[in-house]
Amino acid sequence: MAKFELKLPKMGESVAEATITNWLKKVGEKIEIDEAVLEIATDKVDSEIPSEVSGILSEILFNVDDIVKVGQTIAIIETEGVSETPKQEVVAESVAAVEEVVEKAKEIIAAPVNFSDSDKFFSPLVKNIAKQEGISMTELESINGSGKEGRVTKEDILKFVETRKSTNVAPVSKPIAATQTASVAPVSVNGGDEIVEMDRMRKLISGYMMASINTSAHVQSFIEVDVTNIWKWREKNKNAFEKREGEKLTFTPIFMEAVAKALKDFPGMNISVDGDFIIKKKNINLGMAASLPNGNLIVPVIKNADQLNLVGMAKAVNDLGNRAKAGKLKPDDTQGGTYTVTNVGTFGSVFGTPIINQPQVGILALGAIRKVPAVIETPEGDFIGIRNKMFLSHSYDHRVVDGALGGSFVKRVADYLESFDINREF
Repeated sequence: MAKFELKLPKMGESVAEATITNWLKKVGEKIEIDEAVLEIATDKVDSEIPSEVSGILSEILFNVDDIVKVGQTIAIIETEGVSETPKQEVVAESVAAVEEVVEKAKEIIAAPVNFSDSDKFFSPLVKNIAKQEGISMTELESINGSGKEGRVTKEDILKFVETRKSTNVAPVSKPIAATQTASVAPVSVNGGDEIVEMDRMRKLISGYMMASINTSAHVQSFIEVDVTNIWKWREKNKNAFEKREGEKLTFTPIFMEAVAKALKDFPGMNISVDGDFIIKKKNINLGMAASLPNGNLIVPVIKNADQLNLVGMAKAVNDLGNRAKAGKLKPDDTQGGTYTVTNVGTFGSVFGTPIINQPQVGILALGAIRKVPAVIETPEGDFIGIRNKMFLSHSYDHRVVDGALGGSFVKRVADYLESFDINREF
C-alpha cells in the first residue's frame, strides 16, 4: 500500500490558510476519488476538500478548529500501488506559487520603517515583527501596550497582527484604534430572553461591518431611475432568452452591465485605499451580494465584468447566485472584487444605505422596481403616465471620493439604464 498526502490546495491568490470545521471521514473509512474528506472555512467562504485518489483514510493530522496553511499535509490516505499522482505535482506547484506571492507581498508591504520618528520605545523583537508583518509606524503607535510604562510587548503586537488578519481591512488611524478598544455597555437579560451565540459567518460579517464603518467616511447619493424600457424588454424576451441560452433572464445582469460601463467611464470609483496610498485597479471585478443557505450574505465576484456581453453576464450572475444558495462557492469566487452591487429591492426596500465592502470605496444598492405615476415629456406637451421606476443608492468613501465623483458615477449608471434600447437583441 502506498501513502498519499492530502494537502490543503490553493484556494485563490489571497488565501494563505483555512480553518478545519468538520471531518467528513473517519480513520479507517474508504474514500473514493473526488469524494469530500473534510470541510474548511476561510475568512470569506466555507468549502469542501475532495480526495484526489481512492483509498483508505489512515491518518488525520489536524483537529477541528485547527488553522492550516496552503500546502500543508492534512491527512494520509493509503492507496494501492500509487505513491505519486499528477495532481500532487499540480498542488506542489500551486503551493510554490502561493508562497512566492506571499513573499513578494511581504517585500512590497514591509517597506522600511524609521523607528526614530517615534517618541515611544520599541524593543528589537517588536521592531522585527513589525517589519515582517508590514506594520506601519501609525499602526504600531496605535497599539495599547501592556508592558511597563505602556510599552508594546511581543504578545501585544502578535494579538494586533491576528486581529488585523481576521478583519482583513486596510490599516486604520490612531483615533479609530482607540474606538475599537472602547468598552461596551452590558446588556440586560431577563428570564424570558433567549441567548444564542452568533455562528462563525455572522461573527465575521459583524467584524467586517464595524471595521468598514471605522475605516471609511461613508456618504450617500440617491437617484431615481425610469426603467420602463428595461421592464418591457425583459418581459418581451425572457422566454426566448431562456429557450436559447438555457438561463433565466433577471434584471440583475442588465444592472451589472450598466455599472461595469460606468466604472470604465469613472475609473476613480474602481480603486482601493491602503493607508495613505490609492490603488487604481486594472480590472473591473463586480461583487454581487447573494444569500447563503443559512440566511447570511456573501459577496461572490464577477471577474472582468466589463468584458462580458449580456449573455455572459447573465450566465455569471446565475452561476454565482445558484452556487451561493447551494453553499458551493469556492474561496476564489469571493476574491478580488473592486466594486460591489447589492439588491435591497429583493426584500421590498425602496432604497438603502449599504456599508462599503472593504477595501473598496463604493457600493450600489438597487431598490425595488415600482409602478408609479410620472410626468412624461413629449413634443406635444407633458402628460401623466404609469412608469416603472426604482432608486439607486450609492454609498462611497468620502476620504477619496468627493460628491462630484460619487454623484456623477451613479448618474451615469442611471443614464445607461434609462437609455436602454427596447429593440436590442440579446
